[in-house]
Amino acid sequence: MKPFEIFCACPPGLEPYLHAEALEAGFKGAQMTAGGITFYGLWPNVMRANLCLRGATKVLARFANFRSFNLSQLEKQTRSLDWAELLIQGSDVRIDVTTRKSKIYHAGAAKERVEKALRERLGAADLSDDPIKIMLRIEDNMCTFSVDTSGAPLHQRGHKEAVGKAPMRETLAALFLRASSYTGHEPVLDPMCGSGTFPLEAAEIATGLLPGRSRSFAFERLATFMPDRWAKLRSTTLETRATPQFYGSDRNAGAIDNAIGNAKRAGISDICNFSHASISDLQRPTGAPGLVILNPPYGARIGDKKQLFALYGALGTTLKSRFTGWRIAIITTDTSLARTCGLPFSETSAPIPHGGLKVRLHQTAALK
Repeated sequence: MKPFEIFCACPPGLEPYLHAEALEAGFKGAQMTAGGITFYGLWPNVMRANLCLRGATKVLARFANFRSFNLSQLEKQTRSLDWAELLIQGSDVRIDVTTRKSKIYHAGAAKERVEKALRERLGAADLSDDPIKIMLRIEDNMCTFSVDTSGAPLHQRGHKEAVGKAPMRETLAALFLRASSYTGHEPVLDPMCGSGTFPLEAAEIATGLLPGRSRSFAFERLATFMPDRWAKLRSTTLETRATPQFYGSDRNAGAIDNAIGNAKRAGISDICNFSHASISDLQRPTGAPGLVILNPPYGARIGDKKQLFALYGALGTTLKSRFTGWRIAIITTDTSLARTCGLPFSETSAPIPHGGLKVRLHQTAALK
């Protein structure tokens, strides 16, 4: 089989960090594109991308493309594809179609033709709550078929059962950690940790745990699935190193209970330390400095923003007085809230989509 294009999605604005991760993971030839990265490979590469890439939200395999100028032509060419090579007979499939700048301009009509062709080739489907998703993009009369090889979004690692309000997705946390120059060699602390996403993600990076180790994927239901190859990939361990400690605190005792449970399920409770504490009670851990990273409330989601200025001010005062030598990274929707901290931010990111909002990452160098 010839190599095909593989697309790994991420939030717009964070493509450079997913690109860097992919190159480090050995995905040669990876290129940045809008909303993700692409590279060419085969099905083992698809499996490994789902298993290993912490920042990817989805992995799509672009398995076929051709030009088509009308619906009859689209149906005929769709029927001629070797669907048996990709899909098991009777698979439940959902078709999503988008069209742009093409003679085939009606996405609904195109979807009907593709579904008809697939029924003829695959027979009646076994209805499922989780169908295999096939996407057809028609742009400038070029038809590109992709299959969603991930299934559930990749931030669903499979071992984090408990989440709090306005959670930071694991994939986004991994990219923000990379954007904050975190490499796994220093301690990480989140003083508003909620269910523990930042400390947990940082600990997994440091210990070399594979992000997809605890879950299943849509590619396991494709005709291309290689069980023996998959078992070998899942047994792979990444390089381990001398592991620092990871810290999280929160004024919500229930959130801390959740974080402790999540750490146990992830197998990293021995290096994660969670405590019930307010910002004013926050203490610097013993040992070498590291990274303080947090996703505080914005006001747009939780509570009244006017009440947050005092919180951000207290946060800044505590960090400046107790965390000399540590770098600080704060994610927030409102630059004025970040400024209230009074921290010497040296870098601010472009807006990044997060839960229907736009957030920015504000960073400092090591505090003096």
